[in-house]
This record gives sequence, structure tokens and C-alpha cells, in this order.
Amino acid sequence: MSNSVKPGPVVRPGILEIAAYVGGESKVEGVDRVIRLASNEGALGPSPKAVAAYQSIATEIHRYPDGHSGALRQAIAEAYDLDPARIVCGTGSDEIITLLARIYAGPGDEVLYSQHGFLMYPIAAKSVGATPVAAPEVNLTANVDALLAAVTPRTKLVFLANPNNPTGTYLPAREIERLHRGLPSHIVLALDAAYAEYVAENDYEAGVALVNSAENVIMLRTFSKVFALGGLRLGWGYAPATMVDVLNRIRGVFNVCSAAQAAGAAAIADRDFLDRSRAHNETWRPWTHKALEDLGLVVTPSVANFLLVRFPDAIEYNAENAWEALKTRGILTRKMTSYGLPSYLRITIGTAEEMQATLAVISAFLRA
Repeated sequence: MSNSVKPGPVVRPGILEIAAYVGGESKVEGVDRVIRLASNEGALGPSPKAVAAYQSIATEIHRYPDGHSGALRQAIAEAYDLDPARIVCGTGSDEIITLLARIYAGPGDEVLYSQHGFLMYPIAAKSVGATPVAAPEVNLTANVDALLAAVTPRTKLVFLANPNNPTGTYLPAREIERLHRGLPSHIVLALDAAYAEYVAENDYEAGVALVNSAENVIMLRTFSKVFALGGLRLGWGYAPATMVDVLNRIRGVFNVCSAAQAAGAAAIADRDFLDRSRAHNETWRPWTHKALEDLGLVVTPSVANFLLVRFPDAIEYNAENAWEALKTRGILTRKMTSYGLPSYLRITIGTAEEMQATLAVISAFLRA
């Protein structure tokens, strides 16, 4: 009998080069009440109407969900004045990002994104054997000239988070239009507007106008941020009919569960709660920004529900030690090393009490 070891299944080339995405932490050992400021979750939690809608589905969970998310797509369409036939829903916008990579890219192709863009973009590219390409940013902001300069005959897909995570910066509509004009028509431009609801600037446009006028643009949105439904994994895209048709061909047949559909439809229709969430962010983001700057820290101007904060290089006051000091006191923020920003922490805007507690800990840390 041979003692030789038989080879196991062979992993496709490139898969083992992927650094698995690691989300923000949610627990601290030995701490009962944790302040979670690591994942940009909505400060006020979900709409009570969304919670009620979720609970109303409890006795129906033995039924398959609507595979087309019809009521949810209609609710989205009514909220944003869109054609429901051009909306596709997914288990978070992450699913749609992955599907776009599967549809439009493969071995030998390139997927372009900005230098400090969302980590799911290079992960999606590598998962299909494509090469992720990061274009340099200027002042932690995506740069149209750099993106266009990085386009090659192999470029098939461009992801642009606007506003960007983790920087909180954005490009105005005129720059997005310039980027689109500079791209060959066969390249898909995916505008990831996960934080669009927080933006109050007059020169911002989430992508609806460009989708309505082009055949190679898709806008991605999520229910995980301002609508605070991250635990239900719910996102959507708005795109030309041809693109939606292809996405529907390869997405999961019943990809969005009934509870997520019901809660999402209720959340997006609750405009009063949405307004309260925005108003809270408009109050506490600038308050936190100023308080951090008053402590001598460098804070990147943000239009989203988080701040990117640079800590000193001196080891006793650096970002790693600041993160540990906060965690020790039950406050979770996000390290930025995986984004190439080891001197920074990303801090979500939480409740008034949470922000005050966070600033107190950072202040004590810097003065220790």
C-alpha cells in the first residue's frame, strides 16, 4: 500500500493572493457596553417602522422571498423617482460589486479604482483573475486625471466610491462627468454612492443623471449606512436596462431575504426618520471634527458619517496606541493600515454621548 499523499483540490490562480476582508470589530472582552464606531453604522439605529416591518415577517419565514424584490424596488423607485425596472437588489452592494467583476472582467483584464478606495474593489478583481489597479489620489481625494492616466487597453471596469470610504472626501458632479467623458464606451463606470444620503453639498450628484444618459454607468447604493440595516445585508444598483438584465441573470435567485425586503421598503419610505439621521450627522460630525482638531490632530474634511483622523508619528501617541487606548475603554474605531494609511484611524459618528466619551478618551491619551 502506498503511503504517498494524494493532492487535494487545486485553487484557481490568484485566489490565495486575496487578503480576506476584515470588518470592524464589534466586541471587547470583559466590556459589557461597547461603543461601536468602527463600521460607519447609522448613529440612531434603524427606523422603528423598519423594525416593525421586519418583525411582521416572522411568521412567514418558511416561504421563499420574492425573487425579484418587487415591492422593495418599487419603494426605492418612489423614494428617488427612478424606473423600478432599472433597479437590481443585492445582499449588500458588495454582492453587486462582485457580480460586476464576474460579468465584465477576467484574467488579463484590469479593474481600476482610486488609491484609498473600498477594499472590496481589489478583492472582487482578484476573485475573477483580473488585476486591480489603484490610481494615485491627491489630498486623499480621487483624482480624475490620475484615473484616466491609468486606463489601458486592458481596463474593463472602474470603481469609484463617491463619497469615498475611508477618506470621506468626494468629487463634484462635473468631475464625475469629466471622468466618464474620458473613458472608452466599453468600460463600465461603477459609482459607489453608499454614503450619498449624508452629502449636503450642492455640487454633488450620486450618479442618477449619468446613468440616465449613458449605457456604461451603474450607481450602487446601500441600506447599511444612513438606513442602519447592515445586519440584513441589503443594497441596490441603478443601471441601464441591458446591465440590469445581465445582473439578474447571474445573481442569486432568491438573493434578498423577505425580512430585508420588508425592512428596506419601510426604511426608505420613512422620510422623517431619514431627516433626523441626517440632521444628527450634520450636528455631530462638525462638532467631532473641531474637537479633534482642537486636540492638535489632523482631520480629513468629510461629507459622510465618519472622520479620518491622523495621529502623531511619535510612538507613544500614534494611531495604533490610540486605537488600543480606545478599545481598552470599550470604544471601537477602525485601523487604516489595510488601506495604506497606518497613521490614521477612522471614527464613525455615533450618538452625542458616544462622541463625547470618545473625545474624552482621546484627549486623556494625548495628554498622558
